Amino acid sequence: MLSSFQMDPVTHLLTGAVLGRAGLNRKAAYTTLAMTLAAEAPDLDVLWGLRGPVAGFEHHRGITHTLLAAPFIALVTVAVVWLVHRCRKKPPLAPVRWALLWFFAFLADLSHLLLDFTNNYGLRPFFPFSPRWYSWDIVFIVEPLMLAVLVLALLMPWIFGLTDREIGARRNPFRGRGWAITALLLIAFLYGLRHVEHQRAMDLARSAEINAGPLLRVAAEPYPVNPFHWYAILETKTTYQTIIVDTHLDDADADSGQTIYKPAVTPLITAAKQSWLGQVYLDWSKFPVIEDKGPITPPGYDVDPAQPDWHTVQFRDLRFGYPVLSFKANDSVLSGWVYVGPQMEIEGMFMSGKEQKN
Repeated sequence: MLSSFQMDPVTHLLTGAVLGRAGLNRKAAYTTLAMTLAAEAPDLDVLWGLRGPVAGFEHHRGITHTLLAAPFIALVTVAVVWLVHRCRKKPPLAPVRWALLWFFAFLADLSHLLLDFTNNYGLRPFFPFSPRWYSWDIVFIVEPLMLAVLVLALLMPWIFGLTDREIGARRNPFRGRGWAITALLLIAFLYGLRHVEHQRAMDLARSAEINAGPLLRVAAEPYPVNPFHWYAILETKTTYQTIIVDTHLDDADADSGQTIYKPAVTPLITAAKQSWLGQVYLDWSKFPVIEDKGPITPPGYDVDPAQPDWHTVQFRDLRFGYPVLSFKANDSVLSGWVYVGPQMEIEGMFMSGKEQKN
């Protein structure tokens, strides 16, 4: 299972390049370069991780992933491209139009927000005015079908260009527009199909027979490639029930998953919730499970072990623990860990294999 849940950078970069190649590169010089850079630029918030894993988690998909920041990110991107232009001696094929290039970079930044919105990690587009997280939950964090379509849209024109050079055909400087437009239409079709199947998965999950009381919430999480295969979470007052849903077969088998009882809220759990990690985690998490594991060292962490009188509290979100492809289910994906001392003091916080030092 993936240890870091953010839409993979390759998809963002390829999307920006394909948007530029869809005809916009004929309107202004450096369009493909600017849109490729702007489509990835919001993920510069990973630099917050230099201050520690909790700091990185707190600011991930923060201000750089907002509608407020989008025009400024586009402006910085154009400034970088202007520096490239100043260093280049050969004139570009298309006219230099900086205002139009800014608009194209702005569109590419919005494509990044859209892609991040489609998966189940979500984003906060109206931050800092609203801290609410939004997610469409229709596309897995890495979607091979999207990657294949985007790669083909950029690779096939290059291959045909080699063929043309072999036969001495006239070179087209803006080759690939049709491939790029086709790729974007196919991705739009994939989004539409996944949206429809996501709604069907939600309806099927609601109809599943569970015995833990009335449903409070239902979610359907995506698998890659197969738009008819979903992982559903059903919340009641005392439990979370997970099931596998197949919309193609109209099947939502309540016996296909597991029942997870919500742990009791003890003073130790309350102290962990009030820690920096706990507050950040609960601000983001939709289906949190918070458990007192006793005096253990977080699995897979090379850190000082917990003292005998400490308790290790684990934070995990059920949206990210299901098996995908050849990866087994792993409840440590996007987990956080807090050491709580005997006086309810916080002795340590851990995420992403590292300790938050300050």
